Amino acid sequence: MDFNQKSEITAFITENKEDFEKKLLSEAVNVASKIQEILQTGNINLLVNAQKLVTYVTEEREEELVEFAKQEGIVWAKHALTLAFKLEWIQAIRRTVWHFLRKFYQETGNVNDIDQFFIQEKRINDQIDQFLNSFFLSYSNFKDKLIVTQREMVEHLSVPIIPVSPVVAVLPLIGLIDSYRISIIEEKALLEIAKLKVEILVIDLSGIANMEADVIGHFQRVLAGVSMMGCKVVITGLRPELVRNMTHSGINFDDKVKTTGTLQQALKMYLKY
Repeated sequence: MDFNQKSEITAFITENKEDFEKKLLSEAVNVASKIQEILQTGNINLLVNAQKLVTYVTEEREEELVEFAKQEGIVWAKHALTLAFKLEWIQAIRRTVWHFLRKFYQETGNVNDIDQFFIQEKRINDQIDQFLNSFFLSYSNFKDKLIVTQREMVEHLSVPIIPVSPVVAVLPLIGLIDSYRISIIEEKALLEIAKLKVEILVIDLSGIANMEADVIGHFQRVLAGVSMMGCKVVITGLRPELVRNMTHSGINFDDKVKTTGTLQQALKMYLKY
C-alpha cells in the first residue's frame, strides 16, 4: 500500500468520523456505557484516542504507535482501569476499521482486488497486535514497579526504630521475616543507629514466631554489624521455637549481645542510661 492510499484511507475515516464513532460504540457495548466514567477517572477520551490509533495503524506509523501504546499502558495501570474494557475496545476498533475499509474499497472500485485485501488485512492486524503487545508490556511493567515501590514503603514503615532515651532505641519486629525483609532491617538499623547516635538497641522479637535458617544467618550478621557500629544489642521476647531453630542453626551471641525475657525488663535495665 503506497503513501497516497494510506492517506486516502485515513482521510476517508476522518470524513466519516461520526459514522465511525457510532459503529465503534455499537461494537463495544460494555465499554460504551463506561466512556464518561473512564474520562473522569483517568482523563482518557476513548473516542479521540481511537481516531489517533486508527491513524497510526492505517498509515503504518509504527514508532508513534508503540509510544502511544506505552503511554496508554501507564495511564491505565496508574488509574487501575479494567483491562477487559481495553481489550474489548481495541477489538471493536479492529472490527470497525475493517467495516470502513470495506466501504472505502467499494467506493474506490477496488473491492475485487483480493491480493490487496489480504495484504491490507495482514498489515492492519499486525499494527493493532503491536499496539496491544506494547500496551500490555507497559501496563505490566508499571504495575510491577508500583508493587515494588509500595512493598519497599511498607517494609520501611514496618521497621520502626523508636528512640526511648538519648542513647537507647527499640526495634520491635512482628510478622514474617524473609530474606528481603531482613535486608531492609539491616539497612534501616545501621542507618538509624548512625543518625540517632544510638548506643543501645533493644530488638524485641516477641512478635516473631520463627525464622528460616538462611534468615537466622543473616540476622546474626545484622547483629555483628550493629556491634561494629559501637552499639550494644539487647534481644528480648525470644520464643521457644525461635530459640530452638537458632541453636540448631549454630547461631551464637557474643558478649556484645544481651538477652532478656521481655521488653519491659530490658527497658527497666537500660533506661537509666
